[in-house]
Amino acid sequence: MEGNGLYKGETMNESKGLDKRVLVGMSGGVDSSAVCMLLQEQGYDVVGVTLRMWDLPKHFPHSGQMEPVHVLEARTLAEKLGIEHHSMDVRSDFRQTVIQDFIEEYMQGRTPNPCVMCNLYFKWRYLLEAADRYGCKWVATGHYARIGKENDMFYLLKGIDPLKDQSYFLWRLGQKELSRTLFPLGEMKKEDIKKYVLSKGFKEKVEKKESMEVCFIEDDYREFLKQEVPELPEKVNGGFFVDKEGRKIGRHKGFPFYTVGQRKGLEIALGHPAYVIKINARKNTIRLGDKSELLAKEMLVRDVLLPIPLSPEEEISVRIRYRSAALPATLRSVVEGRAIVRFCDEASAVTPGQSAVFYRGDRVLGGSIIDDQRYLKKYI
Repeated sequence: MEGNGLYKGETMNESKGLDKRVLVGMSGGVDSSAVCMLLQEQGYDVVGVTLRMWDLPKHFPHSGQMEPVHVLEARTLAEKLGIEHHSMDVRSDFRQTVIQDFIEEYMQGRTPNPCVMCNLYFKWRYLLEAADRYGCKWVATGHYARIGKENDMFYLLKGIDPLKDQSYFLWRLGQKELSRTLFPLGEMKKEDIKKYVLSKGFKEKVEKKESMEVCFIEDDYREFLKQEVPELPEKVNGGFFVDKEGRKIGRHKGFPFYTVGQRKGLEIALGHPAYVIKINARKNTIRLGDKSELLAKEMLVRDVLLPIPLSPEEEISVRIRYRSAALPATLRSVVEGRAIVRFCDEASAVTPGQSAVFYRGDRVLGGSIIDDQRYLKKYI
């Protein structure tokens, strides 16, 4: 049975009884603010928590400010709503887990999804620990997704707003996380959430500009890498662009500063549009080609998470990047947690390090990480 955003499966709101203490991850933005208000209206005892994961200059707009603005805004909202609020300084752990993984992935020539890694190994870990500490049975966030339940198994569903659905970033959440999570916004569209928050008198929340980028990067990930690894430019500068025959056709600034499918910013004139086709971190080479060379009929993936096995003939859909439509495909498991995805039509710019998430309609079946495609022939 498909579920709604607040409770999983068979309208879990009714089966919870009196145990309605919930920990809400508060960012100070419109979505998490709406979550607090919606849950309060439904009789929940709301406890807010704000994670201080990474500081950016824009988080401190006022002279002498000691805490980032999102912590202050979340605390102010909590006071207005009359709810308990806590903040947690987790910057050191965030650097050691999420940031370090992000850097290491780029140093391997891959393009990571830090939000996917963060949600399971960092954010939900802290949310569940805080929920236990403050006596909350549930955790809730402002993600646009839903949770269903079938045969005592919880599963993820797309949010009903196709423009805001965030199920792609949540595919690694397991039974431990899903069984205690509420997604109050999963059944709503963004425009309705804004109207709701506005009706509650929080115009400033609705008018606040929302960040669509990675939370710890202010401008460009390349500048972030240079900042975190000062020796990097000197270490990787001067590698070669090569063509499909391996011939050197120009110099580049270092393999970590490029991603598969990239066309702009290559700073090389070939007389025709060129795209990044492959990245070889070991040789510090970047293969360029035309757009047709980005097309792939098959794709190798690793770290496959698939709670319910699929038959090799079953057609599913696979999303290979957040802003792309899911593509019809079949999935065949091989060995060592790897699988081969066969697309019904060709996919463009298969990018190692990105997530490949599997769907059947709105239901998330599981997911994986796109592998180095040089190994594909080994398993065909």
